[in-house]
Amino acid sequence: MRLGLAANQLHHSHDAAALFRWLQACEHGIRELQLGLHTVGRTHDAIGRVGRLADYAGLVRYPNGREGGLMKLVAEVVGMPEPGRVLDGAIYLIDPVDPSSVFPEAAALKRQCVIHGKPFISTVASARDWIEMERIHAGLVPDPAADVFHALQSRTLALIAHDAMKPQMLAFAAEHFDVLSRYAHRVATGTTGQRLNELAWSRGWPAGCAWAERYQSGPMGGDAQIADLVLARRCQRVIFFEDPHVARQHEADIQLLERAVTTRTDEAVCITSPRVAARWVDAARRRASLRPCPQGESACA
Repeated sequence: MRLGLAANQLHHSHDAAALFRWLQACEHGIRELQLGLHTVGRTHDAIGRVGRLADYAGLVRYPNGREGGLMKLVAEVVGMPEPGRVLDGAIYLIDPVDPSSVFPEAAALKRQCVIHGKPFISTVASARDWIEMERIHAGLVPDPAADVFHALQSRTLALIAHDAMKPQMLAFAAEHFDVLSRYAHRVATGTTGQRLNELAWSRGWPAGCAWAERYQSGPMGGDAQIADLVLARRCQRVIFFEDPHVARQHEADIQLLERAVTTRTDEAVCITSPRVAARWVDAARRRASLRPCPQGESACA
């Protein structure tokens, strides 16, 4: 498995930066998985500077971003015909106030990951969560340091879907209702929340008790409301099924939510692909069977 890897300057500018916090937590898992990391130049050089992944053959250097390194990652997420030039996703640790985070190649990297159903990982928490997910699928023993991401009974989940993706969100929730119901609290934007509640009531959820707390619709500010929850550390995982093919009038609100998630890089996990979301739920289910923990139930206030 191969991932592209890049980090804005803030995230590798000092020894305790986000990139190195991720590597400290996950270097062993990276080696266990034999994960290929196709890494943009300065990010690669910073990893070498601090002595992480020393002598690891899977760490491959690409050109610096200004020399086309990030553009090459985009092309390889799409897939190039040459051998070895297909990436299975990308980790891009974003500094939301760095102008380069909104350069065309940065936006294209995310868009092509979404289009091709590949993981686009933009926070330390998402990167740690993804490594643990793949470890579980590889049959490895759960990492106790990742328990925090699976303490569903004490965490809040946001479920958001653009219009064209609402059927996929409902299908996802229907198939994985058992795991999603373990969360202490679920929130959703307007129409998506209503349809999720109707699904829950059809499954025997108490009538009149919201399975998902509804916020405004996206165009009316629901994305901004959920961004506030993320910033306040009251929402730890966002599953956001985006439609990359349609221009949206409330694009600024969507970007605001994404910025909130990257601001809380060590705490907030974001999943944008139905395929990745289903793989995560399967891993969560398997992990719970391997490492039992008390399961709480959501209560109707």
